This record gives sequence, structure tokens and C-alpha cells, in this order.
Amino acid sequence: MTKIVISLSGHLRPLKKRTCQTVVFLLMSCMMGSFKVARAQDLNKKFTVINRVISLDRESGVVHLNKAEGAGIAWINGQVFGRGVIEFDVKGKDEFQSSFLGIAFHGVNDSIYESIYFRPFNFRSADLSRKSHAVQYIAMPGYDWPKLRAGFPNQYEQPVLPAPDPNQWFHVKIIVAAELVSVYVNYSKRPVLKVKSLTRTAGKMIGYWVGNGSDGDWRNLKISSE
Repeated sequence: MTKIVISLSGHLRPLKKRTCQTVVFLLMSCMMGSFKVARAQDLNKKFTVINRVISLDRESGVVHLNKAEGAGIAWINGQVFGRGVIEFDVKGKDEFQSSFLGIAFHGVNDSIYESIYFRPFNFRSADLSRKSHAVQYIAMPGYDWPKLRAGFPNQYEQPVLPAPDPNQWFHVKIIVAAELVSVYVNYSKRPVLKVKSLTRTAGKMIGYWVGNGSDGDWRNLKISSE
């Protein structure tokens, strides 16, 4: 059967097979382009992203932040958190100095917040010093990791035992109380890190966090506020 389209002049003309294929291709391209724009706009409504690009796999629910210089945060718009429980699955990689990822909370803005993050490349290191730097607490801007390591050795960073596979998903549970922050990994009964909070920002922002030169993946985020 010959396909018929209306030309700009208003006359009927046959549509050649190759032209039809081109039109279909262009229509599909436009639809895909519109879909990508819609998805980007949807993500922009859900997150305020600092120094990263965020993507979401809708089938698996995996949130991804890309690699870039400096720290990056994806604040979750409309979500507030003070005290309570934060749970999520996270996946980094076993690449030295290239995988720092976790969660930021009590955020006031992009430079004032607390964070719990992991260094998966240290999980199973044969170097005991590196292994002891597997999970970290920081309180920005006054207490970044160099200051804590120098002034409070072995207090605000610890090994993760038993050590997860650094290239696979692991589960994290963070309990934030009035003064204490406790971190549990893979449903452990004892915390791998338990520290006294070093700041009282009164901030309520919470979001995904990655460190310098790092990307990361998260899924199954659950936030229970008191």
C-alpha cells in the first residue's frame, strides 16, 4: 500500500520508503530527546546537585553521581533530617584514592554539614594503617579529615570489620542521636564507628556525598526521623 502525506502546498504525494524511515527516525529521536529532558527536569526537582551530575536508573532505583575534582553533594529537595536513622546500600570500588562515598546530613549549605563516608579501597588493605581509615566522620568546614586524623587519631575513622567486598554493594545504617553518631555495616550488631558529633549546625539538609575524584552508587535510601 502506498503511504500518503500532505505536503506543505496542500497536495497529496506518495511518501517514499526511505523518506518514511527518515521521518520515523526523526520522530523517535525527538521523542527520546524529550524523554531525556523530562527525566533531567524531574531529577532537578528532586535534587540540588553540587559539583556533580546525577543520574537515576528507574528500573533498579540506583542513584549515580559522576566523578569530578572536589567533593560533590546531591541534596534531596524537601527532605529534612535532624535525629533518627539513615539506611542505604552503597557501592564504590577498589581503586586507591578514587572512591570516597557516603551521606551528608545536618546541612546548612554546601559547605556546612556533617558526613559519614567510606573508603572502600581500604576495606581489605594489607596495610593496617590504611585499613584503619575505612569509615570516616567529618564536620565541615571546621573538622575535615586531615585535622581529625592529626588531632584525634583513631577516633573519627576506623576499620570496617568484617570487611565488605570493596567492589560490591554493602548496607549502611547510621543512627544520629543528640550527641552521638553510630555507624553499622551489613547488619552488624556492633557499630564500626561511634563518635561524638563535633558541631551543632541546626541544619536539616541531607543528601548523597562523594569525595575528591570519586563517583558512587546508592540505592534503597530510608530516612526515619525522630
